[in-house]
Amino acid sequence: MLQSCQPKQMEVTLAKSEENLVHSRHESAFEEAFKSNFKALHAYAYTMLQDEDMAEEIVQTVFLKLWENRDRITIHTSLRAYLYKSVYHESLNHLKREKVQRKYMEEAMIDYKQRQTDEVTADGELRRQLQLALRQLPEKCRTVFQLSRFEQLRYQEIADRLGISPKTVEAHMGKALKLLRLRLADFLPVWIIIWLNL
Repeated sequence: MLQSCQPKQMEVTLAKSEENLVHSRHESAFEEAFKSNFKALHAYAYTMLQDEDMAEEIVQTVFLKLWENRDRITIHTSLRAYLYKSVYHESLNHLKREKVQRKYMEEAMIDYKQRQTDEVTADGELRRQLQLALRQLPEKCRTVFQLSRFEQLRYQEIADRLGISPKTVEAHMGKALKLLRLRLADFLPVWIIIWLNL
């Protein structure tokens, strides 16, 4: 029977004994194994991960898996060797997952920046096309449209400013919108078409 859990006594071959630390139902023996090996295993994990908290989590995960599978596990080496190997593989798996996540984040950031660049480019082209289309309008139509859409004036206010009738303002707006629809409908997004009341 186990009398104590000194490091030397933990160097057991689990496949050869039923009365050992892992297969034992005594949690106190397992806890002693954890305490006796934790510091060295944590230092080992840290050399791979360079992260104190993650190194601690890795070691705890290794012991948790060992405890949960204690009735099925068979270790043909020493417990210490098994623990080091388990910590190594857990750390390696974490680094692989971290690499995949980092690559995904980098690709997502590149994609995001590209979309922003495309949107800025499209926005600039949109403004250019709109200004070009406006310059192609007859002067009166362009003036009425700009007063209506850019200065948010009502037809009566535009009529008063330009010294024309509201009906004439309405006619100029109708003509301006029709011409813009013809020149920009294939280019402008839906929200611009709605804004133009096209």
